[in-house]
Amino acid sequence: MSKEIPSDKFIIKGLSDKRKLKGIVKIGGAKNAVLKIMAASILFKDRLTIKNVPQVEDVFRMIELLEDLGAEVKRVGENTLKISTKGINKTSLNGKIAKRMRASIVLTGPILARFGEVHFSRPGGCTIAERPIGIFLNGFRGMGAKDTRDKKGTYHLKARGGKLKAKSTFFNKPSVTATETFLMTAVLAKGKTILKNVALEPEIESLANFLVKCGAKIKGIGSTTLEINGGGMLQTKGKSYEVIPDRITTGSYLILGALASNNLKIENCQPKHIEALVSSLRFSGVKMRIGKDWIKVLDNSKSKFKPLEIKTHEYPGFATDLQAPMTVFLTQVRGESTIFETIFENRFGYTEELNRMGAKIKTWNPQKISIDGPTKLKKRVLYGPDLRAGLAYIIAGIIAKGDSTIENAYYIDRGYEKIEEKLSSIGVNIKRIK
Repeated sequence: MSKEIPSDKFIIKGLSDKRKLKGIVKIGGAKNAVLKIMAASILFKDRLTIKNVPQVEDVFRMIELLEDLGAEVKRVGENTLKISTKGINKTSLNGKIAKRMRASIVLTGPILARFGEVHFSRPGGCTIAERPIGIFLNGFRGMGAKDTRDKKGTYHLKARGGKLKAKSTFFNKPSVTATETFLMTAVLAKGKTILKNVALEPEIESLANFLVKCGAKIKGIGSTTLEINGGGMLQTKGKSYEVIPDRITTGSYLILGALASNNLKIENCQPKHIEALVSSLRFSGVKMRIGKDWIKVLDNSKSKFKPLEIKTHEYPGFATDLQAPMTVFLTQVRGESTIFETIFENRFGYTEELNRMGAKIKTWNPQKISIDGPTKLKKRVLYGPDLRAGLAYIIAGIIAKGDSTIENAYYIDRGYEKIEEKLSSIGVNIKRIK
C-alpha cells in the first residue's frame, strides 16, 4: 500500500556571484521511459528484466501499483528490476496510489487489452494544468470498449466480447502518454491499428523498438504514423530492456552548469535528445563541448549571455519540462527574453516566487512571459508546486545569495534520482531535512 507523502525539504546555501561548481554528473535512466516499459510488462508471457532503472518516487509508485495487481517485482541491486505479471489477479488500479502519479493511466491499456476490462480512477501527479482523460476514453471506445462511471468517480471499461478491436486513430494533438498507451494496447488488439499524428519523443521510439524485438509487429517507428498488427502475448526470450538516459535531467544539469560551473562534465547522456536546448544555450553564448554521450560545460565566468525567445514544442522542439529551469537561466541574461508555452496552459505559476527572489518576470497571458535581466536573486523559502518547477527552485537557490529552503521535496524526488547526492558531489551545499 502507498505510504503517506513525506514532508522532506532541502536547505541550499547559495553560491551568490561565485562559479564554484565542477566535477562529473552521471545521468541515470529516464523516468518517462521506465514507467512505460514497466506498464508494458503486462503484455509479456515471461519475466521482463529492466536495467538502468532510476531510483525515483514515481518508479516506487509504479512498483506498488503492479504488486497490488498481483505482479511479482524483484529488485536486483540498485538499478535492475525483474517483473513477472503471471500472477495478476485483478483489473482494478489502486486509486490511492494512482492519484499520486499521472503515468498510472498507461496501465489501463495493457490491462484492458489482456484481460478485457479495467477499473481506474482519474490519475494524479503534478498540478501544472488540466490534463483530461477524454483522449483515452474515446480511444478505448473506438476499439470496442464500453465504459461506465460510478458515484465515486471510478471508471469501468469492458471490451465487447472480451477482446479489443483494431482502430485507426488521428490524434488532434501529439500526446506522448496517449501514443504510448495505445501503442501498447494495440499489440494485443485484434487486427491492424493505425495511429496518426503521434508524438516523436525518444522514449516512444525506445519502447516500440523493444516491443518489436520481443515479437510485436510495429511499422513506422520514429515517424508520425504507427501501424500495429495485433497478436498474442510477447516474450522477451532472455532479452532485457536498457532504460535510455533521462534527457530532462541532462538538460537541467546543463542549465545549472551554464549558470554556476567553471568545468562541469555531464556523462552517460544523449546530447542528440536535447538539441533544442543546446542550440538555444549556444546562441545565448554558453560555451560547451559535446561528445557522443557527454557534454562538458566550459568556464563561462566572463560570458555575457544574450536574450532568447523560447517556444516550447513537441519533440524535437524545446521541451516543456525544461521551461521552468530555463526561466531561471534567463533571469541572468542581459536584456529581455520571452517564453511561449504551447503544451500546457497555466504552467507559469512558479514565476511569482522567483519574482519574490528578485527576478523581473512579467506574465502577459497563461502562455507567455517575459524575463528582464540580469537580476541578483536572494534567499527565500519556496514550495515546489510540481516536479519541474521544484528543480527550477533548486537551481535558483544555488545561484541566489543566502540560504534558501525548498519545501515539498517529494515532488522533486518523483523524477530526479539522488538529487542532493549528485549536487553535493559537484560542490553544491545542500542538505535534506527529514
